[in-house]
Amino acid sequence: MPSGLEFRDGALYVGDLTRILRYDNIEARLDDPPDPVLVTDALPGGHHKWKYLRFGPDGLLYIPVGAPCNICNEPGHMQIRRMQADGSAMEVFAQGVRNSVGLAFHPDSGALWFTDNGRDQMGDDMPSCELNHAPEAGMHFGFPYCHQGDVLDPEFGIGKDCSDYVAPVVKLGPHVSPLGLAFYTGNMFPQAYHKQLFIAEHGSWNRSSKIGYRIKLVRFDSDGNVAGQEVFAQGWLQGEKNWGRPNDVLVMPDGALLVSDDQAGVIYRISYRSDG
Repeated sequence: MPSGLEFRDGALYVGDLTRILRYDNIEARLDDPPDPVLVTDALPGGHHKWKYLRFGPDGLLYIPVGAPCNICNEPGHMQIRRMQADGSAMEVFAQGVRNSVGLAFHPDSGALWFTDNGRDQMGDDMPSCELNHAPEAGMHFGFPYCHQGDVLDPEFGIGKDCSDYVAPVVKLGPHVSPLGLAFYTGNMFPQAYHKQLFIAEHGSWNRSSKIGYRIKLVRFDSDGNVAGQEVFAQGWLQGEKNWGRPNDVLVMPDGALLVSDDQAGVIYRISYRSDG
Protein backbone atom coordinates (compact mmCIF):
# COMPACT_ATOMS: atom_id res chain seq x y z
CA MET A 1 0.00 0.00 0.00
CA PRO A 2 2.35 2.78 -1.17
CA SER A 3 1.28 6.19 0.13
CA GLY A 4 4.14 8.65 0.58
CA LEU A 5 6.28 9.87 -2.31
CA GLU A 6 9.40 12.04 -2.38
CA PHE A 7 12.02 12.81 -5.02
CA ARG A 8 15.65 13.67 -4.30
CA ASP A 9 18.91 13.47 -6.23
CA GLY A 10 17.24 11.60 -9.09
CA ALA A 11 15.70 8.96 -6.84
CA LEU A 12 12.03 8.29 -6.07
CA TYR A 13 11.29 7.43 -2.43
CA VAL A 14 8.12 5.44 -1.78
CA GLY A 15 6.58 5.05 1.69
CA ASP A 16 4.92 1.67 2.26
CA LEU A 17 3.16 0.56 5.45
CA THR A 18 6.26 -0.47 7.39
CA ARG A 19 9.12 0.40 5.05
CA ILE A 20 10.55 2.93 2.64
CA LEU A 21 11.84 1.98 -0.80
CA ARG A 22 14.04 3.95 -3.21
CA TYR A 23 14.08 3.79 -7.01
CA ASP A 24 17.37 5.24 -8.26
CA ASN A 25 17.74 7.20 -11.51
CA ILE A 26 14.00 6.79 -11.99
CA GLU A 27 13.46 9.43 -14.69
CA ALA A 28 15.74 7.53 -17.06
CA ARG A 29 13.97 4.25 -16.27
CA LEU A 30 10.26 5.11 -16.45
CA ASP A 31 9.61 2.37 -19.04
CA ASP A 32 11.68 -0.17 -17.14
CA PRO A 33 11.90 0.79 -13.44
CA PRO A 34 14.84 -0.63 -11.52
CA ASP A 35 14.45 -2.97 -8.59
CA PRO A 36 13.82 -0.91 -5.46
CA VAL A 37 16.46 -0.40 -2.80
CA LEU A 38 15.28 -0.94 0.78
CA VAL A 39 15.92 2.26 2.72
CA THR A 40 14.36 1.03 5.98
CA ASP A 41 11.86 -1.53 7.23
CA ALA A 42 11.97 -0.32 10.83
CA LEU A 43 8.60 1.45 10.83
CA PRO A 44 5.59 0.15 12.80
CA GLY A 45 2.28 -0.66 11.14
CA GLY A 46 -1.17 -0.77 12.71
CA HIS A 47 -4.10 1.62 12.37
CA HIS A 48 -3.12 4.99 10.80
CA LYS A 49 -0.22 3.10 9.26
CA TRP A 50 0.29 4.99 5.99
CA LYS A 51 3.69 6.65 5.72
CA TYR A 52 3.89 10.11 4.16
CA LEU A 53 7.33 11.44 3.30
CA ARG A 54 8.92 14.85 3.15
CA PHE A 55 12.55 15.91 2.95
CA GLY A 56 13.34 18.85 5.19
CA PRO A 57 15.76 21.70 4.44
CA ASP A 58 18.21 19.87 6.73
CA GLY A 59 18.37 17.04 4.18
CA LEU A 60 16.65 14.60 6.52
CA LEU A 61 13.58 12.55 5.60
CA TYR A 62 10.56 13.12 7.88
CA ILE A 63 7.94 10.37 8.39
CA PRO A 64 4.81 10.40 10.58
CA VAL A 65 4.03 7.28 12.61
CA GLY A 66 0.35 7.42 13.51
CA ALA A 67 -1.43 6.06 16.57
CA PRO A 68 -2.52 2.42 16.03
CA CYS A 69 -6.00 3.23 17.35
CA ASN A 70 -8.62 5.90 17.77
CA ILE A 71 -7.40 6.69 21.28
CA CYS A 72 -4.62 4.84 23.14
CA ASN A 73 -1.12 5.31 24.49
CA GLU A 74 1.12 3.00 22.51
CA PRO A 75 4.93 3.40 22.77
CA GLY A 76 6.71 3.74 19.45
CA HIS A 77 3.74 5.40 17.75
CA MET A 78 2.12 8.88 17.81
CA GLN A 79 5.32 10.43 16.47
CA ILE A 80 7.00 12.21 13.63
CA ARG A 81 10.39 10.68 12.96
CA ARG A 82 13.30 11.74 10.81
CA MET A 83 16.35 9.99 9.42
CA GLN A 84 19.18 10.26 6.93
CA ALA A 85 18.30 9.65 3.29
CA ASP A 86 19.96 6.22 3.46
CA GLY A 87 17.76 5.15 6.40
CA SER A 88 20.39 5.59 9.10
CA ALA A 89 20.21 7.63 12.32
CA MET A 90 16.43 7.41 12.69
CA GLU A 91 15.16 9.49 15.60
CA VAL A 92 11.93 10.85 17.06
CA PHE A 93 11.43 14.49 16.10
CA ALA A 94 7.98 15.15 17.65
CA GLN A 95 5.60 13.27 19.94
CA GLY A 96 1.91 13.40 20.84
CA VAL A 97 0.82 13.39 17.19
CA ARG A 98 -2.24 11.21 16.57
CA ASN A 99 -2.35 10.99 12.78
CA SER A 100 -0.48 13.46 10.62
CA VAL A 101 -1.08 13.07 6.89
CA GLY A 102 0.66 16.24 5.76
CA LEU A 103 4.09 17.76 6.33
CA ALA A 104 5.37 21.08 4.94
CA PHE A 105 8.40 23.26 5.66
CA HIS A 106 8.14 27.04 5.67
CA PRO A 107 10.04 28.50 2.70
CA ASP A 108 11.80 31.11 4.87
CA SER A 109 12.28 29.62 8.34
CA GLY A 110 12.50 25.98 7.26
CA ALA A 111 10.33 25.06 10.25
CA LEU A 112 7.96 22.10 10.05
CA TRP A 113 4.20 22.61 9.84
CA PHE A 114 1.89 19.61 9.91
CA THR A 115 -1.76 18.63 10.02
CA ASP A 116 -3.14 16.28 12.68
CA ASN A 117 -6.48 14.49 12.70
CA GLY A 118 -8.35 14.63 16.01
CA ARG A 119 -9.78 11.58 17.77
CA ASP A 120 -13.30 10.25 17.23
CA GLN A 121 -16.16 9.37 19.60
CA MET A 122 -16.21 12.63 21.51
CA GLY A 123 -19.24 14.01 19.66
CA ASP A 124 -19.90 16.03 16.53
CA ASP A 125 -18.02 19.13 17.61
CA MET A 126 -15.12 17.80 19.65
CA PRO A 127 -12.20 17.81 19.24
CA SER A 128 -10.95 20.04 16.45
CA CYS A 129 -8.43 18.82 13.92
CA GLU A 130 -5.18 20.75 14.05
CA LEU A 131 -2.49 22.68 12.22
CA ASN A 132 0.71 22.47 14.22
CA HIS A 133 4.10 24.18 14.13
CA ALA A 134 7.29 22.38 15.16
CA PRO A 135 10.30 24.71 14.83
CA GLU A 136 12.52 22.38 16.85
CA ALA A 137 12.88 18.77 17.89
CA GLY A 138 11.48 17.37 21.14
CA MET A 139 8.04 19.01 21.21
CA HIS A 140 4.97 17.09 22.49
CA PHE A 141 1.61 17.96 20.95
CA GLY A 142 -0.64 16.40 23.57
CA PHE A 143 -2.09 13.15 22.22
CA PRO A 144 -3.56 11.10 23.87
CA TYR A 145 -3.77 13.33 26.96
CA CYS A 146 -4.94 16.65 25.57
CA HIS A 147 -6.87 17.48 22.38
CA GLN A 148 -6.93 20.76 20.40
CA GLY A 149 -4.69 22.33 23.03
CA ASP A 150 -7.37 22.87 25.67
CA VAL A 151 -9.50 19.72 26.14
CA LEU A 152 -8.33 16.86 28.33
CA ASP A 153 -9.17 13.36 27.17
CA PRO A 154 -11.88 11.82 29.40
CA GLU A 155 -9.74 8.69 29.93
CA PHE A 156 -6.08 9.47 29.27
CA GLY A 157 -6.24 13.08 30.42
CA ILE A 158 -6.90 12.27 34.07
CA GLY A 159 -4.22 13.96 36.16
CA LYS A 160 -2.78 15.81 33.14
CA ASP A 161 -2.65 19.52 32.28
CA CYS A 162 -3.00 20.84 28.72
CA SER A 163 -0.51 23.60 29.50
CA ASP A 164 2.23 20.94 29.56
CA TYR A 165 1.84 20.34 25.82
CA VAL A 166 2.14 22.37 22.63
CA ALA A 167 -1.22 23.72 21.46
CA PRO A 168 -2.13 23.85 17.77
CA VAL A 169 -1.54 27.11 15.96
CA VAL A 170 -4.90 26.76 14.18
CA LYS A 171 -8.01 24.78 15.10
CA LEU A 172 -9.28 23.69 11.69
CA GLY A 173 -12.66 22.32 12.81
CA PRO A 174 -14.06 19.07 14.19
CA HIS A 175 -13.58 15.97 12.01
CA VAL A 176 -12.61 17.94 8.87
CA SER A 177 -9.73 15.47 8.32
CA PRO A 178 -6.91 17.76 7.15
CA LEU A 179 -4.45 15.87 4.97
CA GLY A 180 -1.86 17.30 2.57
CA LEU A 181 -0.69 20.91 2.79
CA ALA A 182 1.69 23.19 0.90
CA PHE A 183 3.08 26.70 1.16
CA TYR A 184 2.48 28.67 -2.01
CA THR A 185 5.87 29.50 -3.53
CA GLY A 186 4.83 30.08 -7.15
CA ASN A 187 4.52 33.29 -9.13
CA MET A 188 1.21 32.71 -10.95
CA PHE A 189 -1.18 33.66 -8.13
CA PRO A 190 -1.41 37.27 -6.86
CA GLN A 191 1.18 38.41 -4.34
CA ALA A 192 -1.38 38.07 -1.53
CA TYR A 193 -1.04 34.28 -1.80
CA HIS A 194 2.76 34.19 -1.65
CA LYS A 195 3.99 31.98 1.21
CA GLN A 196 0.43 31.35 2.40
CA LEU A 197 -0.58 27.80 3.33
CA PHE A 198 -3.06 25.61 1.45
CA ILE A 199 -4.59 22.61 3.27
CA ALA A 200 -6.68 19.81 1.76
CA GLU A 201 -9.58 18.86 4.04
CA HIS A 202 -10.72 15.35 3.19
CA GLY A 203 -14.01 15.77 5.06
CA SER A 204 -15.82 14.09 7.94
CA TRP A 205 -17.01 10.49 7.78
CA ASN A 206 -18.64 10.09 11.19
CA ARG A 207 -20.35 13.42 11.87
CA SER A 208 -24.16 13.79 11.79
CA SER A 209 -23.74 16.90 9.60
CA LYS A 210 -20.83 16.67 7.17
CA ILE A 211 -18.00 19.21 7.23
CA GLY A 212 -14.78 19.71 5.30
CA TYR A 213 -14.47 18.54 1.67
CA ARG A 214 -12.64 21.74 0.71
CA ILE A 215 -9.32 23.52 0.39
CA LYS A 216 -8.52 25.78 3.31
CA LEU A 217 -6.15 28.75 3.14
CA VAL A 218 -4.23 29.75 6.27
CA ARG A 219 -2.92 33.29 6.01
CA PHE A 220 0.26 34.69 7.58
CA ASP A 221 1.06 38.31 8.32
CA SER A 222 4.28 40.12 7.36
CA ASP A 223 5.95 38.90 10.55
CA GLY A 224 5.23 35.25 9.76
CA ASN A 225 2.45 34.86 12.32
CA VAL A 226 -0.85 33.16 11.49
CA ALA A 227 -3.43 35.83 10.72
CA GLY A 228 -6.49 33.66 10.09
CA GLN A 229 -8.04 30.93 7.99
CA GLU A 230 -10.56 30.95 5.15
CA VAL A 231 -12.05 28.64 2.55
CA PHE A 232 -10.15 28.81 -0.74
CA ALA A 233 -12.04 26.21 -2.79
CA GLN A 234 -15.17 24.17 -2.12
CA GLY A 235 -18.09 22.50 -3.86
CA TRP A 236 -17.22 18.84 -3.37
CA LEU A 237 -19.94 18.72 -0.69
CA GLN A 238 -23.49 19.46 -1.87
CA GLY A 239 -25.82 19.46 1.12
CA GLU A 240 -25.06 16.13 2.78
CA LYS A 241 -23.80 14.45 -0.39
CA ASN A 242 -20.15 14.56 -1.38
CA TRP A 243 -18.92 13.74 -4.86
CA GLY A 244 -15.23 14.39 -4.16
CA ARG A 245 -12.70 14.42 -1.33
CA PRO A 246 -9.53 16.54 -1.62
CA ASN A 247 -6.53 14.80 -0.12
CA ASP A 248 -3.41 16.69 -1.21
CA VAL A 249 -2.15 19.91 -2.77
CA LEU A 250 1.01 20.58 -4.77
CA VAL A 251 2.48 23.77 -6.23
CA MET A 252 3.64 23.22 -9.82
CA PRO A 253 6.74 24.87 -11.36
CA ASP A 254 4.49 27.20 -13.37
CA GLY A 255 2.72 28.34 -10.19
CA ALA A 256 -0.53 26.43 -10.70
CA LEU A 257 -1.97 24.52 -7.74
CA LEU A 258 -2.73 20.82 -8.15
CA VAL A 259 -5.44 19.23 -5.98
CA SER A 260 -5.84 15.45 -5.84
CA ASP A 261 -9.28 13.93 -5.21
CA ASP A 262 -9.24 10.30 -4.08
CA GLN A 263 -13.02 9.88 -4.30
CA ALA A 264 -13.43 11.04 -7.90
CA GLY A 265 -9.99 9.66 -8.81
CA VAL A 266 -8.81 12.85 -10.51
CA ILE A 267 -6.29 15.68 -10.16
CA TYR A 268 -7.50 19.27 -10.61
CA ARG A 269 -5.31 22.16 -11.76
CA ILE A 270 -6.16 25.59 -10.34
CA SER A 271 -4.60 28.46 -12.26
CA TYR A 272 -4.86 32.23 -12.23
CA ARG A 273 -5.11 34.66 -15.12
CA SER A 274 -5.36 38.41 -14.68
CA ASP A 275 -7.83 40.24 -16.90
CA GLY A 276 -5.78 43.41 -16.58
